Amino acid sequence: MNPLETVGSLPQFLGLGVQKGGTTTLQRLLEQHPQVWLPPEKELHFFSLHYARGLQWYSDCFVDANVNQSCGEITPYYIFHPHAAQRIAEVLPDARLIVVLRDPVERCLSQYFHSRRLGLENLPLQAALVAEADRLSGAEQTLEAPAGRQQSHQEHSYLARSRYEEQLARYEQRFASHQILVLRSEDLFEDGSHVWNRLQRFLHLDSVPFPEGVTPANAGDGEAATVPKEVRQQLKEQLEPTYRMVAERYGISW
Repeated sequence: MNPLETVGSLPQFLGLGVQKGGTTTLQRLLEQHPQVWLPPEKELHFFSLHYARGLQWYSDCFVDANVNQSCGEITPYYIFHPHAAQRIAEVLPDARLIVVLRDPVERCLSQYFHSRRLGLENLPLQAALVAEADRLSGAEQTLEAPAGRQQSHQEHSYLARSRYEEQLARYEQRFASHQILVLRSEDLFEDGSHVWNRLQRFLHLDSVPFPEGVTPANAGDGEAATVPKEVRQQLKEQLEPTYRMVAERYGISW
Protein backbone atom coordinates (compact mmCIF):
# COMPACT_ATOMS: atom_id res chain seq x y z
CA MET A 1 0.00 0.00 0.00
CA ASN A 2 1.47 3.30 -1.11
CA PRO A 3 0.84 6.36 1.14
CA LEU A 4 0.92 8.52 -2.00
CA GLU A 5 -2.36 6.96 -3.05
CA THR A 6 -4.19 9.07 -0.50
CA VAL A 7 -5.00 12.75 -0.25
CA GLY A 8 -5.56 14.58 3.01
CA SER A 9 -4.20 14.07 6.49
CA LEU A 10 -2.74 11.02 8.17
CA PRO A 11 -1.92 10.77 11.87
CA GLN A 12 1.39 11.88 13.31
CA PHE A 13 1.05 9.63 16.36
CA LEU A 14 -0.65 6.41 17.42
CA GLY A 15 -1.61 4.93 20.74
CA LEU A 16 -0.81 1.24 20.26
CA GLY A 17 -2.04 -0.30 23.50
CA VAL A 18 -2.29 -2.22 25.68
CA GLN A 19 -5.86 -3.43 26.16
CA LYS A 20 -7.08 -2.82 29.73
CA GLY A 21 -4.06 -0.61 30.27
CA GLY A 22 -5.62 2.85 30.39
CA THR A 23 -5.85 3.76 26.71
CA THR A 24 -9.34 5.24 27.09
CA THR A 25 -8.02 7.51 29.84
CA LEU A 26 -5.08 8.37 27.58
CA GLN A 27 -7.55 9.36 24.85
CA ARG A 28 -9.53 11.56 27.23
CA LEU A 29 -6.36 13.29 28.38
CA LEU A 30 -5.01 14.00 24.91
CA GLU A 31 -8.38 15.29 23.77
CA GLN A 32 -7.93 18.15 26.25
CA HIS A 33 -4.84 19.50 24.50
CA PRO A 34 -5.70 22.25 22.00
CA GLN A 35 -2.95 21.13 19.61
CA VAL A 36 -4.21 17.54 19.40
CA TRP A 37 -6.99 16.14 17.26
CA LEU A 38 -8.32 12.64 17.79
CA PRO A 39 -11.28 11.03 16.01
CA PRO A 40 -14.38 11.13 18.23
CA GLU A 41 -14.59 7.36 17.91
CA LYS A 42 -11.69 5.63 19.65
CA GLU A 43 -10.20 2.52 18.00
CA LEU A 44 -10.31 3.01 14.26
CA HIS A 45 -8.67 -0.41 13.77
CA PHE A 46 -7.33 0.57 10.35
CA PHE A 47 -4.02 -1.29 10.68
CA SER A 48 -5.70 -4.30 12.30
CA LEU A 49 -9.23 -5.03 11.09
CA HIS A 50 -9.91 -2.47 8.34
CA TYR A 51 -6.74 -2.40 6.28
CA ALA A 52 -8.69 -3.54 3.23
CA ARG A 53 -10.65 -0.25 3.27
CA GLY A 54 -7.60 1.61 1.96
CA LEU A 55 -5.79 4.80 2.86
CA GLN A 56 -8.44 7.13 1.53
CA TRP A 57 -10.90 5.76 4.09
CA TYR A 58 -8.30 6.22 6.82
CA SER A 59 -7.43 9.73 5.72
CA ASP A 60 -11.11 10.69 5.68
CA CYS A 61 -11.25 9.89 9.42
CA PHE A 62 -9.04 12.96 10.03
CA VAL A 63 -10.72 15.39 7.65
CA ASP A 64 -12.09 17.55 10.48
CA ALA A 65 -8.68 18.21 12.04
CA ASN A 66 -7.33 21.74 12.06
CA VAL A 67 -4.22 22.21 9.92
CA ASN A 68 -2.30 23.33 13.03
CA GLN A 69 -3.25 20.29 15.09
CA SER A 70 -1.33 17.06 15.53
CA CYS A 71 -3.53 14.14 14.47
CA GLY A 72 -3.51 10.83 16.26
CA GLU A 73 -5.61 7.81 17.01
CA ILE A 74 -5.63 5.14 19.70
CA THR A 75 -6.34 1.48 18.98
CA PRO A 76 -5.01 -0.90 21.66
CA TYR A 77 -5.23 -3.91 19.35
CA TYR A 78 -2.34 -2.54 17.26
CA ILE A 79 0.31 -3.64 19.76
CA PHE A 80 -0.95 -7.24 19.69
CA HIS A 81 -1.96 -7.65 16.05
CA PRO A 82 0.85 -9.65 14.38
CA HIS A 83 0.88 -7.60 11.17
CA ALA A 84 0.02 -4.09 12.38
CA ALA A 85 3.64 -3.07 13.04
CA GLN A 86 4.69 -3.77 9.47
CA ARG A 87 1.64 -1.99 8.05
CA ILE A 88 2.24 1.06 10.23
CA ALA A 89 5.92 1.14 9.26
CA GLU A 90 5.00 1.15 5.58
CA VAL A 91 2.32 3.85 5.83
CA LEU A 92 3.53 6.01 8.75
CA PRO A 93 7.31 5.49 9.03
CA ASP A 94 7.79 8.73 10.98
CA ALA A 95 4.92 8.25 13.42
CA ARG A 96 5.34 8.64 17.15
CA LEU A 97 4.07 5.58 19.02
CA ILE A 98 2.68 5.49 22.56
CA VAL A 99 2.47 2.27 24.56
CA VAL A 100 0.90 2.10 28.03
CA LEU A 101 1.87 -1.06 29.94
CA ARG A 102 -0.04 -2.37 32.94
CA ASP A 103 1.19 -4.98 35.41
CA PRO A 104 1.05 -8.10 33.17
CA VAL A 105 -0.85 -10.28 35.66
CA GLU A 106 -3.37 -7.55 36.47
CA ARG A 107 -3.88 -6.85 32.76
CA CYS A 108 -4.42 -10.54 32.05
CA LEU A 109 -7.04 -10.88 34.77
CA SER A 110 -8.72 -7.62 33.83
CA GLN A 111 -9.15 -8.78 30.24
CA TYR A 112 -10.60 -12.11 31.37
CA PHE A 113 -13.23 -10.48 33.59
CA HIS A 114 -13.92 -7.87 30.90
CA SER A 115 -14.73 -10.69 28.46
CA ARG A 116 -16.91 -12.34 31.11
CA ARG A 117 -18.91 -9.16 31.67
CA LEU A 118 -19.48 -8.77 27.94
CA GLY A 119 -20.66 -12.35 27.58
CA LEU A 120 -17.65 -13.26 25.44
CA GLU A 121 -16.23 -15.83 27.84
CA ASN A 122 -18.07 -18.77 29.40
CA LEU A 123 -15.13 -20.75 30.77
CA PRO A 124 -13.84 -20.43 34.34
CA LEU A 125 -10.53 -18.57 34.61
CA GLN A 126 -8.14 -21.51 34.75
CA ALA A 127 -9.98 -23.41 32.02
CA ALA A 128 -9.83 -20.31 29.81
CA LEU A 129 -6.09 -20.01 30.36
CA VAL A 130 -5.60 -23.67 29.44
CA ALA A 131 -7.77 -23.27 26.33
CA GLU A 132 -6.01 -20.13 25.15
CA ALA A 133 -3.32 -21.74 22.98
CA ASP A 134 -5.84 -23.81 21.04
CA ARG A 135 -8.17 -20.84 20.65
CA LEU A 136 -5.39 -18.73 19.15
CA SER A 137 -4.05 -21.46 16.87
CA GLY A 138 -3.80 -20.28 13.26
CA ALA A 139 -4.68 -16.67 14.11
CA GLU A 140 -1.51 -15.17 12.67
CA GLN A 141 -2.20 -16.66 9.25
CA THR A 142 -5.86 -15.63 9.32
CA LEU A 143 -4.96 -12.06 10.28
CA GLU A 144 -2.47 -11.71 7.44
CA ALA A 145 -5.37 -10.92 5.12
CA PRO A 146 -6.15 -7.16 5.04
CA ALA A 147 -9.67 -7.86 6.32
CA GLY A 148 -8.74 -10.86 8.46
CA ARG A 149 -10.42 -11.40 11.83
CA GLN A 150 -10.14 -14.05 14.51
CA GLN A 151 -12.39 -13.51 17.51
CA SER A 152 -10.36 -15.41 20.06
CA HIS A 153 -7.25 -13.42 19.13
CA GLN A 154 -9.12 -10.33 20.29
CA GLU A 155 -11.25 -11.70 23.11
CA HIS A 156 -9.52 -14.77 24.60
CA SER A 157 -5.85 -13.76 24.45
CA TYR A 158 -5.32 -13.24 28.17
CA LEU A 159 -1.76 -14.44 28.65
CA ALA A 160 -0.67 -13.69 25.09
CA ARG A 161 -1.59 -10.01 25.32
CA SER A 162 0.44 -9.70 28.50
CA ARG A 163 3.64 -10.96 26.83
CA TYR A 164 4.86 -7.46 26.10
CA GLU A 165 8.36 -8.50 25.09
CA GLU A 166 7.03 -10.26 21.99
CA GLN A 167 4.79 -7.38 20.97
CA LEU A 168 7.28 -4.58 21.56
CA ALA A 169 9.93 -6.44 19.57
CA ARG A 170 7.90 -6.04 16.37
CA TYR A 171 7.94 -2.26 16.78
CA GLU A 172 11.53 -2.01 18.00
CA GLN A 173 12.62 -3.77 14.80
CA ARG A 174 10.87 -1.23 12.59
CA PHE A 175 11.01 2.11 14.42
CA ALA A 176 13.77 4.14 16.04
CA SER A 177 13.80 4.21 19.82
CA HIS A 178 13.03 7.94 19.89
CA GLN A 179 9.72 7.21 18.12
CA ILE A 180 8.43 4.92 20.88
CA LEU A 181 7.26 6.12 24.30
CA VAL A 182 6.57 3.35 26.79
CA LEU A 183 4.60 4.40 29.87
CA ARG A 184 3.59 2.59 33.03
CA SER A 185 -0.20 2.41 33.20
CA GLU A 186 -0.31 2.81 36.95
CA ASP A 187 1.61 6.11 36.68
CA LEU A 188 -1.15 7.46 34.47
CA PHE A 189 -3.44 7.35 37.50
CA GLU A 190 -0.97 7.85 40.35
CA ASP A 191 1.32 10.51 38.85
CA GLY A 192 -0.76 11.92 36.01
CA SER A 193 0.93 15.31 35.77
CA HIS A 194 4.36 13.74 35.28
CA VAL A 195 3.03 11.43 32.55
CA TRP A 196 1.25 14.40 30.96
CA ASN A 197 4.49 16.34 30.75
CA ARG A 198 6.26 13.36 29.16
CA LEU A 199 3.49 13.04 26.59
CA GLN A 200 3.67 16.72 25.66
CA ARG A 201 7.43 16.58 25.19
CA PHE A 202 7.22 13.36 23.19
CA LEU A 203 4.57 14.76 20.84
CA HIS A 204 6.29 18.18 20.56
CA LEU A 205 3.27 19.96 22.02
CA ASP A 206 3.22 23.26 23.86
CA SER A 207 3.13 22.74 27.59
CA VAL A 208 -0.33 23.21 29.08
CA PRO A 209 -1.46 22.33 32.61
CA PHE A 210 -2.51 18.81 33.44
CA PRO A 211 -6.24 18.47 32.65
CA GLU A 212 -8.28 18.16 35.81
CA GLY A 213 -11.34 15.97 36.11
CA VAL A 214 -10.18 13.13 33.85
CA THR A 215 -11.02 9.98 35.79
CA PRO A 216 -10.11 6.32 35.12
CA ALA A 217 -12.31 4.84 32.39
CA ASN A 218 -13.63 1.31 31.85
CA ALA A 219 -12.67 0.14 35.32
CA GLY A 220 -13.84 -3.32 36.28
CA ASP A 221 -16.01 -4.35 39.18
CA GLY A 222 -13.17 -5.64 41.36
CA GLU A 223 -13.57 -9.27 40.31
CA ALA A 224 -9.81 -9.78 40.08
CA ALA A 225 -9.56 -9.41 43.85
CA THR A 226 -11.27 -12.79 44.18
CA VAL A 227 -8.50 -14.65 42.29
CA PRO A 228 -6.53 -16.89 44.71
CA LYS A 229 -2.94 -15.95 45.48
CA GLU A 230 -1.63 -19.22 44.12
CA VAL A 231 -3.24 -18.55 40.73
CA ARG A 232 -1.69 -15.09 40.64
CA GLN A 233 1.69 -16.59 41.49
CA GLN A 234 1.37 -19.13 38.69
CA LEU A 235 0.57 -16.33 36.24
CA LYS A 236 3.51 -14.28 37.46
CA GLU A 237 5.85 -17.22 36.93
CA GLN A 238 4.53 -17.75 33.42
CA LEU A 239 5.02 -14.07 32.65
CA GLU A 240 8.42 -13.77 34.30
CA PRO A 241 10.22 -13.10 30.97
CA THR A 242 7.91 -10.14 30.43
CA TYR A 243 8.58 -8.63 33.85
CA ARG A 244 12.32 -9.10 33.34
CA MET A 245 12.46 -7.60 29.84
CA VAL A 246 10.34 -4.55 30.68
CA ALA A 247 12.48 -3.83 33.75
CA GLU A 248 15.76 -4.24 31.90
CA ARG A 249 14.83 -2.35 28.74
CA TYR A 250 12.42 0.32 29.95
CA GLY A 251 13.10 0.57 33.68
CA ILE A 252 9.48 -0.26 34.45
CA SER A 253 8.62 -2.62 37.29
CA TRP A 254 5.61 -3.57 39.35
